[in-house]
Amino acid sequence: MTDLALEQVKRLREEVGRVVVGQRALVDGLLIALLCDGHVLVEGVPGLAKTTAVRTLAHALGLGFRRIQFTPDLLPADLLGTPIYVPGRERFEVRRGPIFTPVLLGDEINRAPAKVQSALLEAMEEHQVTIGDETFALPKPFFVMATQNPVELEGTYPLPEAQIDRFLLKLVVPYPDACEEAEIVARDARADVAVRPVADAAAVEELKRSAGAVYVAPAVSDYAVRLVRATRDPAAAGVRVVGPEGASPPRPVALGASPRASIFLVRAARAHALLDGRTFATPHDVKRMAPDVLRHRVLISYEAEADGIRSENVVEAVLGSVETP
Repeated sequence: MTDLALEQVKRLREEVGRVVVGQRALVDGLLIALLCDGHVLVEGVPGLAKTTAVRTLAHALGLGFRRIQFTPDLLPADLLGTPIYVPGRERFEVRRGPIFTPVLLGDEINRAPAKVQSALLEAMEEHQVTIGDETFALPKPFFVMATQNPVELEGTYPLPEAQIDRFLLKLVVPYPDACEEAEIVARDARADVAVRPVADAAAVEELKRSAGAVYVAPAVSDYAVRLVRATRDPAAAGVRVVGPEGASPPRPVALGASPRASIFLVRAARAHALLDGRTFATPHDVKRMAPDVLRHRVLISYEAEADGIRSENVVEAVLGSVETP
């Protein structure tokens, strides 16, 4: 890792901070996913600058950006594109859809039916799409941030566990504190701030290589694996999960995190270390990233759900019980 990579990260943070007030965890989460060549699912009520954050980051990175509003009547072709007959040439030509962009914001992904969700998630996994009998590579880098509203259930199609597992991170965006909200209101009266590109696609690829070069000691990697394995059977790992009213069901987890979570957790720890200006990852990096990597990969049992236990409670209990090296 070079000083150039650290300077690049610093400039990106500063440029995004000129527009986005607070939300440091959201911005860092987006950067970490980008450095890991992953994607982000963001959950938060409307009005918390989710769209502003990803648009600003895309402009600061010097990359193209598109936003798609997911609705129940959306079709896969509206996202991917479709063959169009051209009379003058007497043949079909593919008209590419909005997914062909380096940075894609899928707003309210849980409002789209399963066919559209599958089309997006397949593109995220394979970095390519098939339209008709032709296969097209997506831009490099290709980064997806999908949002979902946690307070509206009517007219939504929740993502199945197998599909939601494709997201590297799930970020939960809180309300800003009082000082940040006052600054947001004060900035609203000012002229719009123009975002300057401080990177490009080549710089992003170099940052990815720098993140991949961060050293992870065997003990740190083993710690990440032990955390993930503990989510599958907390009792066997000596973890006691307690609900908000003190209930502790014997089987709190119906489905734990897969080996993909172990891989993603180590990758995220590397990227977090890079953002902190270090050439090595520590157990703190693993512990810091564990909630964002694991919260959407732990499926709570019916008994635990009845006791008010959420996946975050399981992850918190695992982090508190599994020995840190």
